[in-house]
Amino acid sequence: MNAPAEKLNAPVEKIRSYHAELRTIRRDIHAHPELAFQEDRTSRLVADRLESWGIEVHRGLAKTGLVGVVKGRRLASGRAVGLRADMDCLPMHETSDLPYKSTHTGRMHACGHDGHTTMLLGAARYLAETRNFDGTAYLIFQPAEEGGGGGNVMVSEGLFERFPANEIYALHNWPGLPPGQMAVRPGPVMAATDEIVITVRGKGGHAAMPHLTVDPVVITAQIITALQTIASRNANPLDAIVVSVCSMETSQTNVFNVIPEFVKLIGTVRTFRPETRDMAEMRIEQTVAGVAKALGGGADFEYKRGYPATINTAREAAFAAKVGERIFGKANVFTDAEPTMGGEDFSFMLQARPGAYVFLGQGGGPNNCFLHNPGYDFNDEVIPLGAGYLAALIEESLPLK
Repeated sequence: MNAPAEKLNAPVEKIRSYHAELRTIRRDIHAHPELAFQEDRTSRLVADRLESWGIEVHRGLAKTGLVGVVKGRRLASGRAVGLRADMDCLPMHETSDLPYKSTHTGRMHACGHDGHTTMLLGAARYLAETRNFDGTAYLIFQPAEEGGGGGNVMVSEGLFERFPANEIYALHNWPGLPPGQMAVRPGPVMAATDEIVITVRGKGGHAAMPHLTVDPVVITAQIITALQTIASRNANPLDAIVVSVCSMETSQTNVFNVIPEFVKLIGTVRTFRPETRDMAEMRIEQTVAGVAKALGGGADFEYKRGYPATINTAREAAFAAKVGERIFGKANVFTDAEPTMGGEDFSFMLQARPGAYVFLGQGGGPNNCFLHNPGYDFNDEVIPLGAGYLAALIEESLPLK
């Protein structure tokens, strides 16, 4: 039986009463950003807050990760639901002049993980105070989302054996949506994030005598062009794939008349389907080797698999949308938003448990910037909305009879 709208809006309204405290926490985390697996201060702050609200805290997963456990008013259902937030920052220099800007050069919260952590803290306090659910809520504070794979480490270290959630949910702020709106869909929502490293080898020499060399720059140019045929001629036109070469360096720099010995390329491959991912790896290797050989050179190729695609399960995505409709209104919940080719290590948790990854509108934020911009800041006005929505997910999935 569905809960009335006023019941589901109760978490948002309750959390508004301590919005100022949560805003202070968020800005404190923002001012003290910490990189992957170094979130010691943030982890202590989170643990101290959880314990002050009477929440059982378990430390040590993935080094700085922790899990808060909140038991409902009843446990008859025997079920548990997980909520996850990421805690780490990016290795970027903040350019804003905010009074709470990063105090660490070369580190900043440019993706809103400070806001994600704070919203889960807000939900935690509400759930601990009310316990209006039948079952157990696991509050998962994860390190190292930005390239460190902290989600994978937590799963491999026994996250779901120790905290056996039946399903799991996560939020990510989205500057492209205004506050009070959200997007969630079944199936792929973010792409697999793989890295390619290619070293093209030739024979260096004088640029005025190219016939005495094997020019790796020319070979590299042909390889870069040929790699684009993987998307245009090897993949189904209806199947999304990105192959991007993003960096190129040679063994000889700042010299106008020397053909180098080698050229190194670094790039990324983004896909949604495992079959497409496998095909891309195979065709890149074949293309690199074939073009290099045909032009008299050689090449070394490395394909580094990163995060898998983030894939929402159908039932949990529909449930997340239903709860969102009652919090934000049906017109403000989008279930047909296009997936993004960005990546997310919540994908590892979704491989282990059914669940959904939700995008929460935050507008452009105080500086009107998108994610990973040096001027970005999380919009504090959405804290009660996100925290209330997370709490409502628990209450609605574990209802008191």
